Amino acid sequence: MRWLWLLVLLPFHYAAAETISGRVVAVLDGDTLTVLDAAQRRHNVDLAEIDAPEPKQAFGMQSARSLARLCFKKEAEVEWREKTPGKRALGRVTCAGVEANAEQVRRGMAWASPRATKPGSPLYELEAYARLRGIGLWKGSQPVAPWEWRAARRAR
Repeated sequence: MRWLWLLVLLPFHYAAAETISGRVVAVLDGDTLTVLDAAQRRHNVDLAEIDAPEPKQAFGMQSARSLARLCFKKEAEVEWREKTPGKRALGRVTCAGVEANAEQVRRGMAWASPRATKPGSPLYELEAYARLRGIGLWKGSQPVAPWEWRAARRAR
């Protein structure tokens, strides 16, 4: 009977996320930003479940500018569950009431990451919306996903 309680409580423990609140002081690219909290600590944050073009890739600068318009110098809340190997928090970012992860995908400035996004996620629907309307990076005839672009650069 005790194991039954463990099974009931385990999903709640896993789902618990920590929150970082503060002002966005830097936007590094279309899916990475820096939040300065009340204690003046800087937190580098990767937007979870999305992948934006790299800065040197087509639409890389536009994607970074889009995220800057959404978040730069604005108050942000970051719900995060894990840190990347580079010590960045990986999470969902809300800036001035707008969920930046989803908005970047809806604007055609990022992909729903197939490695990190669960099947049935609303991010896939937002990506399809941008694709069908030719928004952002989907204006191009054959946009290259960032993970493919990085793999091609490593292969050189």
